[in-house]
Amino acid sequence: MSIRPEPIRLLVGLGNPGPRYAETRHNAGFWFVDALARRYGVAFRSETRFDGEAARLTLPGGDDVWLLKPMSFMNKSGLPVRKCADFYRIPPEAILVVHDELDLDPGVARLKLGGGHGGHNGLRDLHRHMGGPNYARLRLGIGHPGHRDDVVPFVLDRPGRDESRAIEEAIDTALDQVPALVAGRWDEAVRNLHGGNSKPATNSEETR
Repeated sequence: MSIRPEPIRLLVGLGNPGPRYAETRHNAGFWFVDALARRYGVAFRSETRFDGEAARLTLPGGDDVWLLKPMSFMNKSGLPVRKCADFYRIPPEAILVVHDELDLDPGVARLKLGGGHGGHNGLRDLHRHMGGPNYARLRLGIGHPGHRDDVVPFVLDRPGRDESRAIEEAIDTALDQVPALVAGRWDEAVRNLHGGNSKPATNSEETR
């Protein structure tokens, strides 16, 4: 399912809270929004009404976007996003969700509108609470362990040094597209990001 792109007003990073998970692959979404906050000098604060950490970012061009990290663990990410979106009256089509992606290699980042959850537990719960897949995603490749039985320990483990470097580079490249996404220039962001990331996706359809 595809959706009509809108200017992004809420940018959500998916992950698990706490030091046990901070450096694990499943927290790539948290890494992205943390890097975005550092780039623009804003700080997250705890928001108990959302069960998350939030920050308001005003870009140099004057556009505003809310950043959110759900603190409810990955498989219960949907309700904090729903609460935040309802509070600020943000429709699903104006939300960008950043998450780890098994079906892309480390170093690859891809934008996507709508579509299925692909077995990702965070997206699965978002679909449930948001009434479907009508939101945008930024998929950060983490690679695949090769067998479905290894997926859970893989995503909950730290990437190797070379993988980490590749993921960080992909995050840096994707960060450059945030002003275009917030301004509603989706096609420009896709062209810039995908044009610079030509590595093919893997063919895995495993779930987690």
